[in-house]
Amino acid sequence: MQRFVGRHERQVDDKGRLALPSAFRARFGVRCYLAYGQDGCIDVMTEEGFDEVASEMVEKVKRGELSKAQQRALAGATVEVELDAQGRLLLSQELREFAGIDPRSTVVVAGSFDRVELWNAEAYRRQTEQGNALIKGDGN
Repeated sequence: MQRFVGRHERQVDDKGRLALPSAFRARFGVRCYLAYGQDGCIDVMTEEGFDEVASEMVEKVKRGELSKAQQRALAGATVEVELDAQGRLLLSQELREFAGIDPRSTVVVAGSFDRVELWNAEAYRRQTEQGNALIKGDGN
């Protein structure tokens, strides 16, 4: 399984495209999956990573740990995209609205070990402040 760490800032162009950092780009090949992520980000997953997530989700629904409605919402909003020759991926309007990402806005592209997350810059700042406080023992 691929591992993703570090963070980068990128800008979404007028067409809704975002260039992945070269450190991440090579690990995806030509195709990846974009999905709603936790806390309002967009998850970017490799084919292998997506297959694992989809299998886990189906099993959670079978065990009653996740509702069929959640499965439908996530599956319906997930898109398979191809990276273009410049390593850009197209973010659908639906995904951009979910994450609060506007065209020409700054996006934080952050590794999250098993996936990459795309964040509205302010939302990412709030998340990392909360996480840092918990790591330091200052949070609840």
